[in-house]
Amino acid sequence: MTQNTSGSLIIRGEELPIQPGKIHPKWHDAAKAKGYRVVARVKDKNTLALECETCGNIHASRYYVLMNFQPECPHCVEARWQETAREAGFELLRRDPQNRHYAFYRAPCGHEVRRQFGSVLRVARGEFGPECEACQEARDREDARARGWDLVGADPKGKANYRIYRHADGCGALSRITRGNIVTGRFTCPGCGEGWSTEPSYLYAMRFELQPGKHAVKLGYSRIPESRLNYQLHRDPELPRELLCKVPMRTGRHAQRIEKRAHKWLATQHPGMELPHSDFAAYLRVKSELYRAELEPVILRLLDRIARKEARAAAKSFARQRSRSKRMRDS
Repeated sequence: MTQNTSGSLIIRGEELPIQPGKIHPKWHDAAKAKGYRVVARVKDKNTLALECETCGNIHASRYYVLMNFQPECPHCVEARWQETAREAGFELLRRDPQNRHYAFYRAPCGHEVRRQFGSVLRVARGEFGPECEACQEARDREDARARGWDLVGADPKGKANYRIYRHADGCGALSRITRGNIVTGRFTCPGCGEGWSTEPSYLYAMRFELQPGKHAVKLGYSRIPESRLNYQLHRDPELPRELLCKVPMRTGRHAQRIEKRAHKWLATQHPGMELPHSDFAAYLRVKSELYRAELEPVILRLLDRIARKEARAAAKSFARQRSRSKRMRDS
């Protein structure tokens, strides 16, 4: 079949001249087998206008691509991008002219974001959320302010999980801290901060539901027990858990010393009540010091005794300080 038609076709916004010449039967056969119909030769002797049997739109394709590969209809591809964007909660705005793998979207929050097509597909699948850089920065600033710090900027070393913060409510020192540690509070100011051993700490008791109806109790110490409970101990964020109580300790070193005594007393007075590691390894990131649920009242009474003792010690210390101050004033 020889094509002698003159004129042009508008294909994807571009006017392409129709080229005379033979359209080989094998091109028609290949096009039909791959879901297309050959409309004309366009642009030059090597290019065909193919009509997609799925969407009815026309695009230009080299004949050797048709013969050797499965041509992709760009109209169908863009329709899939649009549908994937809707499933992910985005609105596809336009392709990125600088990189064919990227496009600009309207995020659910209303901000314009640049994303890879594959990344939006993973959001649509539920593999992760529709993150927005502007919203993430606002959250980073809020998290920093909650800890008494100000967000200064991105990590100079280029690490995505790090930021530079200023100790606004303290000495004003700058520090490179991970975003996760800002949220959990597990960091120390390099200018005025003290180490864990000299900072105030807590003894705590926590309850974990390892399986329906099967609980375990954790006795430990931490500078921020809530951070331990919510971010560090569990392997599954949906694991039911509760902070039962916490007892203030004057330093981390003191808390560690009292905790060791408590575990030694429990082992002596209630042998065999500590759970084996195999019972909770799949649920918690700890290796020991987890007790059976029956021991919970005993542990709470023990912490109550420790709390009363610590309160008496603090009162005596305060009285001694007042007496010392009075002697210095009278001297």
